[in-house]
Amino acid sequence: MLTLLMILNMILPPKTVHDFSFTSIEGKEVKMSQFKGKKILIVNTASKCGYTPQYKELEELHKKYGSRLVVIGFPANNFGQQEPGSNAEIAEFCEKNYGVTFLLAEKVDVKGENIHPLFKFLIEQDNPDFTGDINWNFEKFLIDENGKLIHRYRSKVKPLDPILVSQL
Repeated sequence: MLTLLMILNMILPPKTVHDFSFTSIEGKEVKMSQFKGKKILIVNTASKCGYTPQYKELEELHKKYGSRLVVIGFPANNFGQQEPGSNAEIAEFCEKNYGVTFLLAEKVDVKGENIHPLFKFLIEQDNPDFTGDINWNFEKFLIDENGKLIHRYRSKVKPLDPILVSQL
């Protein structure tokens, strides 16, 4: 469903991540602008992936740095059909297996013609690491306090890797 903010983003191109909104896994609209002043780690996630254990480290990041970092998981079924569940099933899986308390979005597309506008924006941003399509589950986008992309990390970089944590 298109929100007013999504329609405005089509007319007036967004300048930062703070110009976007998304729907939480519980079905509530979340405006990214509410996170101004904090860093944001955006991760496309999946429940049946070799990288799925990264949920545990994402939760650790959330607990340790939550006063200055917002962790947001975006479940996506774009890679190997590794996120087949419903939003309710995903939420239950994450809580039961990894004790996830960080923010989860509803399931979205992170590539292809139905790509969520936030991810379309993110993959087009200038970045010291790389640009372009997401290659697999658990890619990470670290956003600064002003809504600008700091770094992008491929799936193999774990959430507690010093290369990522040093940027917090």
